[in-house]
Amino acid sequence: MAEKHIVVQGALCKCQFGQMPDKLKVLSHQKEYANDKDASKKLIVTTKEIGAATFEKNTFGNCIKMGTPPPPCKIMVTEWKDYYEKVQLNNGGYIIVETSKAVCAIAGTPCIEIIDHGQRTEGSPQNFKNADKDVQQQINPLVDAEEMYKEQPDYGGQDGVI
Repeated sequence: MAEKHIVVQGALCKCQFGQMPDKLKVLSHQKEYANDKDASKKLIVTTKEIGAATFEKNTFGNCIKMGTPPPPCKIMVTEWKDYYEKVQLNNGGYIIVETSKAVCAIAGTPCIEIIDHGQRTEGSPQNFKNADKDVQQQINPLVDAEEMYKEQPDYGGQDGVI
């Protein structure tokens, strides 16, 4: 994989010793966002997301690493591996990418992996304006594409281009 996605708040992770996934939370900063035109939801996950409160439920179910019967998992991230080393954010952390793994204090190995990076595309009026009218009419036959095009404001540039 040549290109890797930046991991953002809400990314889904799993542990090889757990039974269910959990979503990442960003607590180390409130400034840098990715793929979020309103800069309100998709905080970038960094290597500073360590400790006990880095996930929404803070559990991957039962931890089979702890024995039989397996007790409930209590996530404790001690470090991140395979992060993007070329960019350091204002919080002093490096960007986590979709191939990064977290080390758990219990397992002592990089056992937490990212199964969904959390980024989602968001359509904008500019995307609709740039779309092929014939294709739009085939996809949305009940919508009068000509009328919709007249209602869209002209922003004079590309939306979401960085």
